[in-house]
Amino acid sequence: MGSWLSEREQRLVAGAETASAATPVPTQIVSNGEYLPPPQSEVQKRVERRIFELADVNGKRLGLSRRQFMQTSCGMAAAFVAMNEVYATNVFQVAAAEAREPELMQAGAQSLAGQFISDVQTHFVRDDFEHTELLGLAKFAAEHWNPQLKAGDSSLVRYKFQNYVKEVYYDSDTSLALLSGAPFDDPSWWLLSNEQIARTREVINDFAGSRRLLAHTVITPKQAGWMEEVDKAIAVYKPDSWKSYTIGDPLAPSKYPWRLDDEQVMYPFYEKAVKAGITTLCIHKGLLPPDYEKSFAGVWEYATAWDIGKAAKEWPQMTFVIYHSALRAFLELPDQAWAEFETTGRIKWATDCGDPREVRGDQRLRRIIIRHLVR
Repeated sequence: MGSWLSEREQRLVAGAETASAATPVPTQIVSNGEYLPPPQSEVQKRVERRIFELADVNGKRLGLSRRQFMQTSCGMAAAFVAMNEVYATNVFQVAAAEAREPELMQAGAQSLAGQFISDVQTHFVRDDFEHTELLGLAKFAAEHWNPQLKAGDSSLVRYKFQNYVKEVYYDSDTSLALLSGAPFDDPSWWLLSNEQIARTREVINDFAGSRRLLAHTVITPKQAGWMEEVDKAIAVYKPDSWKSYTIGDPLAPSKYPWRLDDEQVMYPFYEKAVKAGITTLCIHKGLLPPDYEKSFAGVWEYATAWDIGKAAKEWPQMTFVIYHSALRAFLELPDQAWAEFETTGRIKWATDCGDPREVRGDQRLRRIIIRHLVR
């Protein structure tokens, strides 16, 4: 589980700490081990060069080296300024003066101290989780992203409740988190049961004295007893929303792939969800390994957006949150993908989440929330 990249694919990439410039904001896409990253684009190179220019000029003014400057709040401001300039946009609310005046950056940070920050997909593993294969992720991260991780705990403790609370609530500015899970054909791989997710929400919120944690209930269509679990969730767990994977098992070809628009399997569930008032369904789509046609043979199609339109149109009461925007795993061919987008205006799979040509006046776009996560 350390990486979905094959040994051949891993040889094609270098660690982010050596392949990327030490800029405050990355100037190229790096991989989390689930896909092969594309090479740095020409526009990204321009952003990088502009950050260097601002760092040299403003760093000298502050008596700092380029590296020292980019570790400061002014360095972060310089990165945002560079992106605004190169992309000809004002997406980032930053003034050029903030890249050279620490007092302005400090004032800006203080003005945002009370901002609301949410993390809508968090995980930890139960105390009796025994799959040490999960440690491969930390090993891969230490080797390729952050060598300092080598000095940390190398056991499964780092993935359990105590460290989860530390990382999410004490070592970050997170205001509200959503605790999620994932289904596996092998039940021993479940990170948490739905009951444990709900219980964690209760413990955190009781301790905080406020609503700091939301909870998913993971649904497993086609698996034995799954609708009974839905009934229990509605009556007992009372989740804030639902979570599932149409592809079934997220790590391997599953015996239980399904479609959102399956009238026999899913429509009875939607009826229950609407009646209970729990009408948000979060679905993992896309973000498969590059060799998905081979490694997920027979089921990879279920990770595409082929089933969203009909379900969203026929169930206007439901909100479908598409995790990862149904991002197709062919980032190993970025030039081809970009050329196709320039010609057709489409991005395979992702565009299908909300193609205006398929809406035809209904409210589908309003009810399909596209969410992309790259961790």
